[in-house]
Amino acid sequence: MGESKTHNYQFFNHTACEYYPCHDMPAEELNCLFCFCPLYCLGDTCGGNFTYVGEAGDIKDCSACTLPHHRENYAYIMRQYQRVKELAARRS
Repeated sequence: MGESKTHNYQFFNHTACEYYPCHDMPAEELNCLFCFCPLYCLGDTCGGNFTYVGEAGDIKDCSACTLPHHRENYAYIMRQYQRVKELAARRS
């Protein structure tokens, strides 16, 4: 399989979703490919804009984060999968 010149696989905009648009950014630029962020498990090292909330401050709130939803961040997300893999291996 040859290398894609368009990279269309890196962007998906799910306009039929009942939560669309879910973040404060231009709807047509919202990449839904990583709807549930694969970097959530990296805690405070994910690279996104998050806060910790709750009485104990132990609930990660990513509602203000748009890192996985920008087209140009696809490569960043993919580079982090090695870290996610290592974390999963330690927890198993």
